[in-house]
Amino acid sequence: MLKFANAKINIGLHVTERRADGFHNLETIFYPVQLYDVVELLPANELSLHIHLASLAVDEQNLCLRAYRLLAADFNLPPVALHLLKHIPMGAGLGGGSADAAVTLLLLNEQFNLGLSTLALEAYAAKLGADCPFFIQNKPMYAEDIGTKLSPIQLDLSAYKIVILKPDLHISTAEAYKNVSPLTPQIDLREAVQLPIQEWKLHIKNDFEIGLFDRYPQIAEIKRRFYEAGALYSSMTGSGSAVFAIFEEVDALKEMEELGQLFWPTAL
Repeated sequence: MLKFANAKINIGLHVTERRADGFHNLETIFYPVQLYDVVELLPANELSLHIHLASLAVDEQNLCLRAYRLLAADFNLPPVALHLLKHIPMGAGLGGGSADAAVTLLLLNEQFNLGLSTLALEAYAAKLGADCPFFIQNKPMYAEDIGTKLSPIQLDLSAYKIVILKPDLHISTAEAYKNVSPLTPQIDLREAVQLPIQEWKLHIKNDFEIGLFDRYPQIAEIKRRFYEAGALYSSMTGSGSAVFAIFEEVDALKEMEELGQLFWPTAL
């Protein structure tokens, strides 16, 4: 049994405060896009994980293995062989690892008839990472707290072209948070995304950009070049390093390939 694990982009991201537990509260809009990893689950005599097309270490910190062990602690699961085909770039802010973990939970729930509800699956996913619960329902969501408090939002970008460019940079979440200062948002993202997309650049921002653009000017250059190419809106996604752009129409953007790897996902 296999499932496709898609990426997400963040439309706006406000870091609002540092919590007593060391994490940060934020608000953002998660939006799913059709850029996929693949997770396959097969019967096996012992638990194993095989990663394809990526040089990821297979250890107990891997989110797919953690997802299995999380459910195995509450259910009598037999061992399985997990195969992970990576296509979503890592250290990009696209949520690939979180998507893989969420899809592993979904596969296990389906394969072994665990009967877990969406709310129960989201609760398990929240134990794995802040982005993970979003991928259970996998539809546009307004997210609060550390990213685990989700509310559906009406947003449809299927009429537009989405382009993602991932530079040859890996930015850890810890590094991104070192360069951000929590602020009280001046706008309500839920209202701002109802504006025409042409106006988003005047109102919607990613708080991580300020510190990371200074440290990595090539990311700022990607955003600038997207706007030069006619983007209606462009932003770094998550904690970076990938930048996405939304176009009404767009050519091949061959001139931007020197800046990194281009992806052309469509909206889900």
